[in-house]
Amino acid sequence: MVKIGMIINDRYEIIEKIGTGGMSDVYKALDTKLNRNVAVKVLKAEFGENENFVSKFRVEAQAAAGLMHSNIVNVYDVGEENDIHYIVMELVEGITLKKYIEKKARLTYKEAVSIAIQVSLGIESAHAARIIHRDIKPQNIIISRDGKVKVTDFGIAKAATSNTITSNVMGSVHYTSPEQARGGYSDEKSDIYSLGITMFEMLTGRVPFNGETTVAIAIKHIQEPMPSPREYVPEIPKCVESIIFKCCEKSPDRRYQSMGDLIKDLKQALLTPDVDFVVRDEQDILGGTRTVSDEDMAKIKSSSGRGLYDEDDSHMMKLAPGATGSLPKEEYYEDNYSGENYEEGYNEGEYSSDYQNGEYESEGYREEGYETEGYNDAYNEVYNSESGLENEEDYNPKMEKITTIIAIAAGVIIVGIIIVLAVTIIGKMGSKTPAQPADTQTETTSPVIGEDEQVQPTVEMVKLPAMVGKDIDSVRNELFALGLTVNPVYEESSTVDAGLVIEADGVSEGSEVQKGTIINLKVSSGVSGIQIPAVAGATYESAVNALTKAGFNVTKIEQFDDNIAEGYVVGVIPEVGSTVPKGSTIQIIVSKGVEDTTVKVPNVVGIPTEDALAKLIEAGLTVGKTTSVNSDTIEKDMICQQGVTADTYVEKGTAVDLQISLGPKAVTYKYDAEITAPTATEAADYVAGMSVSIVVKDGNGKAFIEASTVSFPYKPATCYGIQTASGTIEMTYKVEHPEVTDDAGNVTTPPSEEIKTFTRPVTFVQE
Repeated sequence: MVKIGMIINDRYEIIEKIGTGGMSDVYKALDTKLNRNVAVKVLKAEFGENENFVSKFRVEAQAAAGLMHSNIVNVYDVGEENDIHYIVMELVEGITLKKYIEKKARLTYKEAVSIAIQVSLGIESAHAARIIHRDIKPQNIIISRDGKVKVTDFGIAKAATSNTITSNVMGSVHYTSPEQARGGYSDEKSDIYSLGITMFEMLTGRVPFNGETTVAIAIKHIQEPMPSPREYVPEIPKCVESIIFKCCEKSPDRRYQSMGDLIKDLKQALLTPDVDFVVRDEQDILGGTRTVSDEDMAKIKSSSGRGLYDEDDSHMMKLAPGATGSLPKEEYYEDNYSGENYEEGYNEGEYSSDYQNGEYESEGYREEGYETEGYNDAYNEVYNSESGLENEEDYNPKMEKITTIIAIAAGVIIVGIIIVLAVTIIGKMGSKTPAQPADTQTETTSPVIGEDEQVQPTVEMVKLPAMVGKDIDSVRNELFALGLTVNPVYEESSTVDAGLVIEADGVSEGSEVQKGTIINLKVSSGVSGIQIPAVAGATYESAVNALTKAGFNVTKIEQFDDNIAEGYVVGVIPEVGSTVPKGSTIQIIVSKGVEDTTVKVPNVVGIPTEDALAKLIEAGLTVGKTTSVNSDTIEKDMICQQGVTADTYVEKGTAVDLQISLGPKAVTYKYDAEITAPTATEAADYVAGMSVSIVVKDGNGKAFIEASTVSFPYKPATCYGIQTASGTIEMTYKVEHPEVTDDAGNVTTPPSEEIKTFTRPVTFVQE
């Protein structure tokens, strides 16, 4: 058991507990050897003896330990001591992107693109190591105090092999890709889809697909077209919208095929935001007609009655009624590995649910021998009811018999549908005579798909039960069991008791609708409606007291205001005077005072141009005029000068001119001197009139003058563009030795020739 003050592995001194999750706790610790604070993730004691959990914990550690990148929360150490399994990782002091978006409502396109570039660089590094994150979302992206963006929580990432991955790994439903929602193939392009959704949220302050349940949201990812972010924020550049659309294509083949391709377009969006340069594929890259398999269609059809799985398929993830989508406090700590920066807001009512984000890590549902598709289908159908399980302690083994029966019944129904469908197809094929022309086929004839003549699946319809006058909880359970989604809207009623359905929008008892349809129900909130009192201009504390006393819950929203002093109420949501049910949550908008619009100018000299661009945008500045100049001290493509002095304060949006280094200026030389005759020191046996071969070379040994002369001084033609400041003159001449005889006239030494060469240093003149 880990205790405060204990030392693990004679090195890591536990300081405090900063987070907890389904299978691990996170502690702040001191690395006594390197004298630095770290985060230590420890497997919970109750799982330490379970080989499955230990194995998963090690896989997580091994996957993360292989990643070293400035945009990833790095893992430093992995170990085990006295049955304590732990991972030591970087302790990041900062704020999650989710919280950052909540504070700013939405980000500018430059800031969002800059953040997306850094996230993409981190994920690209993981993909290069064949590791897929599978849970990219703002909660797993941290902006550190120094502005660095880091991706964290590779907890459900698994090393990708060259084999096809068919895992039911499921990330957060608001950011999950269509293939993940179907439980199908999941690869690098799934991370690209999730990043596209994250970019949409950064730019608009909302997610593109929402619904009452995780099932409804997942179906929207699969079926509904991606909404345009420009519908919410028209000033978003068209190219940025196109990047998001390409990231979020339903077909993975139509998305960016790698993070590198995405990064290239994101950088281009910063440089030329007014040009829509994004190339979107109209057809799948792999080409060919694609048909929906029976297995895939069965999964899609049954998705309205099934849950969404975590990385172990061990339990269904489901949003609690009224959930806000925020993480519980302790899980939020675990995501960030830091406790001291996130106290604000935890006591404001936004973390009241035990599993608000649909991501509660519960390992208790995993039972040996029940991993089959039938068991999961039946189990999720039971869990989907509002009266079903809410946490791992509620699981009852006696449900096994019930779920098995339901699974068998479901199997019988599916077989029956297949038989009926087959008989129908065969009957239609048999009734068609050879003489019947193709254009006489009616619309009821099943269309042919390709050469295999695969019949398109029929739409499954369900009949609506009685709803009006019944309790909303029981109606919701009935409709969920039929594969439908409920959207309740509450209003006051003096004639209908609270909690009862007043009417169903556009449908009635006995009418048939398609499975997966969202049923809008008007529900009575009774006559306990309370009018929101006027609190504008009051202090935050007095406003809270007034609203709490009136029977409301309160959450706080802060914003800058030029007219309202800091700490005083600007207004409330819903607006003052509205009548809402008792117990409703009222958002108080509190002034942060006049916004300081000045920002500190970062130092970008000596860093790459792209990094400087991102750094200025992160600081709230813009890039002004860019020019290219030579520099003897700054490398090529680095910033060698900035127009506004670093560490000074200027207004947000100020344009900073940049000078980009071309490297040292290219210096060339010329040679136009006379070449003098060899001296006695250079060539003792040289005689005037000898033919001399001359080769002039630069300092790299490249010859640029080759000539011969018998007279000196010799003046060659002037040569320009020499790359070095000095070189050599190489002279070669021939010495003839006559025949030698003795006194008797006999030849003692025959005549001979000797080739001699010497070099002379030379200095060139700068042009």
